[in-house]
Amino acid sequence: MKQGNLTKRIWLSFILLIVFVGLLIAIIYPLSIKGTLTEESYQIIEQEQQLYMTPYLEELLPYQSEKDFIERRDAARSVGHLLIVNQYRQVEGDPIPDKVLQEMGNHAFKQKREVVRYELTYDEATLLYVIRNVEVGSDRLYLVSYMWDTYRDQMVQRLWQRLLLILLIAIFVSLIPAIWLSLYLRHPLAILGKRFEQISKRNWQEPFLWEGDKEFEVLSHQFEAMRQNLMRYDQSQKTFIQHASHELKTPIMIIQSYAQSIQDGILPKKTMNETMEVIISEANRMEKRVKDMLYFTKLDALKEEEPKWETLHFYELTDEIIERFQYHRDDLSFYVRGENAAFKGDYEQWQILLENLIQNAIRYAEDEIIISATQAEGQLVISVQNNGEKIPEEDLERLFTPFQKGNKGQFGLGLAIVKRIAELHNGKVEVRNMESGVCFTITFSND
Repeated sequence: MKQGNLTKRIWLSFILLIVFVGLLIAIIYPLSIKGTLTEESYQIIEQEQQLYMTPYLEELLPYQSEKDFIERRDAARSVGHLLIVNQYRQVEGDPIPDKVLQEMGNHAFKQKREVVRYELTYDEATLLYVIRNVEVGSDRLYLVSYMWDTYRDQMVQRLWQRLLLILLIAIFVSLIPAIWLSLYLRHPLAILGKRFEQISKRNWQEPFLWEGDKEFEVLSHQFEAMRQNLMRYDQSQKTFIQHASHELKTPIMIIQSYAQSIQDGILPKKTMNETMEVIISEANRMEKRVKDMLYFTKLDALKEEEPKWETLHFYELTDEIIERFQYHRDDLSFYVRGENAAFKGDYEQWQILLENLIQNAIRYAEDEIIISATQAEGQLVISVQNNGEKIPEEDLERLFTPFQKGNKGQFGLGLAIVKRIAELHNGKVEVRNMESGVCFTITFSND
C-alpha cells in the first residue's frame, strides 16, 4: 500500500460521513423549522396589525403604503393592510388583485371568531394573512393584514448557505484528523507488516508485542499466538523428520548389509532362508513405520474435514480386532464389557484407534486385557486396561507425544495416532496407573 493511500481513504471516509450528515440535516431541519417560521410570520403579522388598531374608526383605516401588493413579495417581513367594508366591494388600504380580494372576502364574511389565520397561493407564492373582526358602532369591518412567505424562504436559503459553508469548512478541517489517524495507524501496521514478511521467510524468532491501545494489544497477542504455533509446528516438523529418518535408517542399514553380504557370497545367518527372513522382517517393519507416519500426517489434514459419521457397534469393532491379535500371545485373556454400546464415528479411524491401544496392551499385559464401554449423561467412555507394569509418573504426560516410546515400544506413533483420532471425534484420551496395571480411556460426547 502506498503511503498516501491510507490518508486519502480515511479523508474520503470523513468527507462521506460529513456529507451524509449534512444532507440529513439539510433535508430534515428545514422541514422541522417550517412550522416554527410560519408561526413566527403570523406573530409578525398580528403584531403589525395591533399597531394600526385604535378605538377610533378614522384612525383604524390603514394608510396607503408606497409598496403595492406584488412589491411586498420581494420585501422580507413587510406587512400590508386593507380594510374590507360593505360586502368587500369597498376597500381601504393596499390595492390587491380581485382574485385575492374575493378569497379574503369569502373567508372574512364566514368568519365567526374575532381573529383567524389564513393562507393562500398566488402566482406560485404563498401569502399568509390574518383577518380580524372589528365592530365600529353598528358596522362590522374586516381588517386584513398580510405578508408574503419571503421571510420564511430567505431563512431557509440562509440556512442552506450557512450549512454549505459549514460542510466545506468541516471537509477541509477533517483533513487534520485524517492525517493524524493515518499516521497513528501506519506505525503498528508497518511493524506488523515487517513481522509478516519475516514469517514469510520462515524467520519467526522476533516477537510482536504492542502496549497501549487495547485493539492493537489484542491484535499483537493474536499474532504472537500464531507465531508461537508456527514455531511449535516447525519444531515438530523438524523433530518428525529427524525421528522418521532415524526410524527408517536402522532397517535400511540391516537390509543393505544383508544384501551386500549375499552379493559377496557370505550368509549372515546359517541358511539362505534365515537370511531372507531377516531381510523380509526388516522390510515389513519399515513398511509398518512408513504407513504409520503417512497415516499420522494424514490425520493432520483431516482436521479440516468432518469424519465419515456412521453408527458403530462396540462389540463388532472389538471382536474383529481381538480375533486378529489373540494369537500373538497364548497366555492372554481378553474381556469385553459393554458389548451393546453403540456410537457415531468413523469406522476406519476407530478401528485403528482400538488396534493401537490393544497392541500396546498386548506388549505390556501379564495375562489379562479388559476392554469396556460405559455410557452416562450423554458421554461414552471407552477404556483399554492391562494388568502389566505401571508407567513412571514423569512419562504419563508425554506418552502421547509423537516418537515417545516406552521400554517395549516400537515406533512411538501408535498413541500419538490414538490422540489425534480422539480429537477428530471431539474427545479426549487419558492414561492413568491402576492398582493392577494401566488404563487408557477415551471420553467423547455421544448425543
